[in-house]
Amino acid sequence: MSSLMFRCQRFETLLLGCLLWAAAPFATAQGFAAYITPPRFNVKIAPDQSLRQVFEIQHVGQLKGGYRLYTADWTYQPDNTVSFSDELAPDSCRPWVAIERRELTLEPGARYRYRFEITPPPGTPARECRFAIMVEGVDPAKSSVEVGGRIGVIVYAAIGGAEPVLDIAATRVAMVGGKPVAMLDIRNRGNAHGRLEGFVNATDATGRRLEMSPTDMPILPGETRGVALGPVVDEGQPVPEIRFPLVVKGSLEWGKNRLPLDTSFAP
Repeated sequence: MSSLMFRCQRFETLLLGCLLWAAAPFATAQGFAAYITPPRFNVKIAPDQSLRQVFEIQHVGQLKGGYRLYTADWTYQPDNTVSFSDELAPDSCRPWVAIERRELTLEPGARYRYRFEITPPPGTPARECRFAIMVEGVDPAKSSVEVGGRIGVIVYAAIGGAEPVLDIAATRVAMVGGKPVAMLDIRNRGNAHGRLEGFVNATDATGRRLEMSPTDMPILPGETRGVALGPVVDEGQPVPEIRFPLVVKGSLEWGKNRLPLDTSFAP
């Protein structure tokens, strides 16, 4: 997947929300020009063990760049936007997280491998630890309070064998951007987030055959979230307009599990 470029303003929610599934985010703003990889971690860890991970920050600005780094809790809203919070959530696992440093200054073109560590305490029950490491741009020539933009590196840590359990609660047609879209309401009865993957075959009302795949979005434990099915097209090709009703058959995957799908979507 190609890298994504965003124009970000101070504390822009859209940028941060997109980073839940972006491949390798590149963000620019005054005093902030960074390329970060990977932008998302999915790791497993046992209680009373430490796990160290590393992501790379590349400063691509023409001038020296300053950065502030810190952890944050986040919630995934029903409208698929993300809300970040400096305050500790009631079930926050951020006290288990150690970060390498809180401030960083990079020369133009410089790269820095940034380390963080997760250590769940003994006796932690099976659960998912979710947090973000915020990389916030600060103009090193001005007050450290002046912020140019920020990127959230999302971390999912499955503790003690925590896993998702996904099933289809309902199928429906939803209006998205003024157009009908085949939607799966996916329920997660497990204790870790899950994502649907794979491809299914579809035939629309005109008899046209399509290959379709689910939107890459997390379904968090205990929630039911709408996941859109969209046609698979080659890069640079237009997205075909689907005529409903739409018949879909095949199987989608989550982890090593399969989710059979044999249904018709009608407005």
